[in-house]
Amino acid sequence: MHNKFAPRLIPALMALAFAGSASAAGFQLLGEQGASGIGNAGAGSAAVAENASTVFYNPAGMTQLQDREISVGGTFVKTNFNFSDGGSSVGVLNGTGDGGNGGGLGFVPNMYGSWALTKDIYLGLGIGAPFGLRTEYDNPWIGAAQSVSFDIKTLNINPSIAWRANDRVSLGFGLNWQKIEAEYIRAAAVVNLGAGAAGAAGSTVKLNLSDDAWGWNAGALFTLAPSTKLGVSYRSAIKYETKGDVSISSNGTAAATATTNGLIAAGRASDTKASIKLPDTFILSLTHKASDQWELLGDVSWTGWSSIPKVDIIRTSGLLNGQTAQTLDTNFRDTWRFAVGANYKVNDAWKLKMGIAYDQTPVKSAEHRLVSMPDNNRTWFSAGVQWKPSKTTAVDVGGAYLYLKDAEINNNQSTDGRGLVKGTYADSAILLGAQFSMAF
Repeated sequence: MHNKFAPRLIPALMALAFAGSASAAGFQLLGEQGASGIGNAGAGSAAVAENASTVFYNPAGMTQLQDREISVGGTFVKTNFNFSDGGSSVGVLNGTGDGGNGGGLGFVPNMYGSWALTKDIYLGLGIGAPFGLRTEYDNPWIGAAQSVSFDIKTLNINPSIAWRANDRVSLGFGLNWQKIEAEYIRAAAVVNLGAGAAGAAGSTVKLNLSDDAWGWNAGALFTLAPSTKLGVSYRSAIKYETKGDVSISSNGTAAATATTNGLIAAGRASDTKASIKLPDTFILSLTHKASDQWELLGDVSWTGWSSIPKVDIIRTSGLLNGQTAQTLDTNFRDTWRFAVGANYKVNDAWKLKMGIAYDQTPVKSAEHRLVSMPDNNRTWFSAGVQWKPSKTTAVDVGGAYLYLKDAEINNNQSTDGRGLVKGTYADSAILLGAQFSMAF
């Protein structure tokens, strides 16, 4: 199966797992792993265990499900990244515009299954995209030498097992095979080049990197009382040793073509590699059934974004073999996310959901904010509805508006020829997801 089926399946899944941009801070796709939780802003994610998406959030939750369950869903993500110049200095790119809306529309699917092997042992499988990002600007624009487009895709396949130790305690564990693909496009350096700057502005540098690696996740679920559950879960960091290539092309003008040929001759196009360690995540969740109609949910999560202080892109062939092609100076910090939510059961068929969350950005300052990821702290305002046409089927629809504080940027890459991008981003995002769950 691995040799014949997987090579055909993986590219198709990667294409489906395209994300317009991450909804959680950084480029994490946390809420999109189960659209049934969007209506609660992700509150209670490691404790609620209402369908098979618990495979991702806390595999121990499978012991709360029926003997066999599947859950399939997806989330549309609409992002807006609108830049306003506030004193950028980018050589020949000065006056070329603010790049339009750097956001876009993406879709993130997920699929889960759970099976009771015995009354106390459950097996599960999850497929999703836990990280993703896409920004794309008009070209040319003021920040083109720092980024024209940036696209990260991941695919995560997560087999899991859960054990009910007793009526109060369940434990879960999973393995994660994860693949990453990244594409980064920018104009060549445009300052400190004298007469060659105009040609460099018309030369496009394109970087592609990919790799796959293994990680793990574990969780525990505690029934503190018949109406109260506490869930804890942890997903490990995953380290990639990506490989790829840098290519250079011209926009067709004589100056750009001459510059492109010169860059290629100088060894600027080459094979490349880069090490990147995607962060680990810890979640603590609580659910409490306050009455027959009301359920309260809470969530605290931590993500170790400091695992990415920078990304060095190293050439591995050509005249400049071993030299650094570019460094993405992220200087990320660890982050916290807090969410509260509530469910109101109208009757056996209908349930209303609501939630609010606050999510920190890993970006420390305007000096380290990248035009490829103009992220900032965000607040989720969420609502949703669940319809259960029968005891074995459920349909969830949820939506969220993400308010982001205006993000200041003052990123100076002039010493590397990419100029100073200075100004303000007005950011926002909208999520709309649906989930179908069935027991059989």
